[in-house]
Amino acid sequence: MTRKMAREPKATTPHIDPAVDTPAPAAHSARHTKIALVRTLLGHEEGATLAELVEATGWLPHTARAALAGLKKKGAVIEKSKRSDVNCYRIVEAAE
Repeated sequence: MTRKMAREPKATTPHIDPAVDTPAPAAHSARHTKIALVRTLLGHEEGATLAELVEATGWLPHTARAALAGLKKKGAVIEKSKRSDVNCYRIVEAAE
């Protein structure tokens, strides 16, 4: 007696040669990432507010704050100040 399968097995895929069949990665440089955009905004003399970071990146506020924390963790010195009763963040050159 032969068993019946609940579904037929998928046909095997033909061999794919990664060197030939894989598309080339898109040209993506570090200067075009969202975190690079955040660094640019924070590098301005007046800095950037959380709302400006959210608008520029399309992130939610908690994600923008997490990016600030990540930059701090990587060694960036971020200064927090007030601009018209709104918190403003700016990357400060680290004194060596």
